[in-house]
Amino acid sequence: LQVPRAPSQPLASSESKRFTNKHSKKALKASLTLGILLGMFFVAWLPFFVTNVTQAVCGCVPAGFFDVLTWLGYCNSTMNPIIYPLFMRDFKRAMGKFLPCCRRSGEPRPSAISLSMRNSNSRPCAATSLKNVL
Repeated sequence: LQVPRAPSQPLASSESKRFTNKHSKKALKASLTLGILLGMFFVAWLPFFVTNVTQAVCGCVPAGFFDVLTWLGYCNSTMNPIIYPLFMRDFKRAMGKFLPCCRRSGEPRPSAISLSMRNSNSRPCAATSLKNVL
């Protein structure tokens, strides 16, 4: 017995390919972002840790050089809030909701109640709808 092919099967195949392509682009972008973040972390903190071990073994590292490497590591922490919005659209949208400087002109400001409900682990009462909370 042969089952007749439905005319929508080629369409489903193209939708599947489109979904796979979209998913692989997202995964590639996430991998790129993670690679950049980890690369910057290693570039900033590896010299500090190597110098720290060297200082413990021989005590031959000048204090000024050690301070420069420490501040290089601190600069890495300041770069993270810059890198995330550059590469992650979802992060940019979330920051736009909570920071007045990043909010678009038409977006409403979240209320203190909705923020506290989102940040708490408590569930809303049964009488409160999800639409009212968010």
